[in-house]
Amino acid sequence: MTPNAGSTQAPPSQTLSRGIRALEILADAPEPLTIAELADAMGVHRSVAYRILRTLEDHSLLVRDDAGRVQPGPGLAVLARGVARNLQTAALPELTQLANALTMSAFVAVWDREDCVTLVTVDPRHTGAAVVQHPGSRHPVSAGAPGIAIQSALSEQEWHRLAPGIPYRSEAAEARRRGFAASHDEVIPGVSSLAVPVRVPGGRPAALAVVYIRAAQDPDEVAAALSASAARIEAQLA
Repeated sequence: MTPNAGSTQAPPSQTLSRGIRALEILADAPEPLTIAELADAMGVHRSVAYRILRTLEDHSLLVRDDAGRVQPGPGLAVLARGVARNLQTAALPELTQLANALTMSAFVAVWDREDCVTLVTVDPRHTGAAVVQHPGSRHPVSAGAPGIAIQSALSEQEWHRLAPGIPYRSEAAEARRRGFAASHDEVIPGVSSLAVPVRVPGGRPAALAVVYIRAAQDPDEVAAALSASAARIEAQLA
């Protein structure tokens, strides 16, 4: 039977949703989990969790250690290589240069619904003072310099159209004027961040950012270095 034009959209797959949720839980866990712990976190019976884990294990998306505890597998790294591949490729040399020149952790954050997600990060060499920003880390887009920078690439009207329900911060208008966004103590207590927008052809804006505890450099000089790197990344993406 052919569905008519007024038919409702098919419901999402519960099994697929549970499998993705399992991967999200494992990625956030500080250490491997037992199947029972994972089942509890997913809110399902242990037998349901076991069937899902067997499928994910077959695709190397998770692995079990000698004690039977579960952790993310190498298959996830293979999948991650294709995420925003062009942006990662263009950004990595710039991030390396920024991290080592500024002795700050440098990263690219992308906008994912209500969050900013760290896509790729580089920590400076030969220093123990770096603030680690792991790929996959996420925080609300309404908090921190990367989110402000992403908002600043859009007008308030454009933002409300693309992200209804998420306020357009007044700092975004100031960042639009200055060319960079700044925040302190918003995402990680005691940590500051500077960020500039990166405009991605055909896609939503991203942010190029650094995080630090104490900065020896003038913020305007750091922002200028970020802006120059962002311009080179955009030129490669164009």
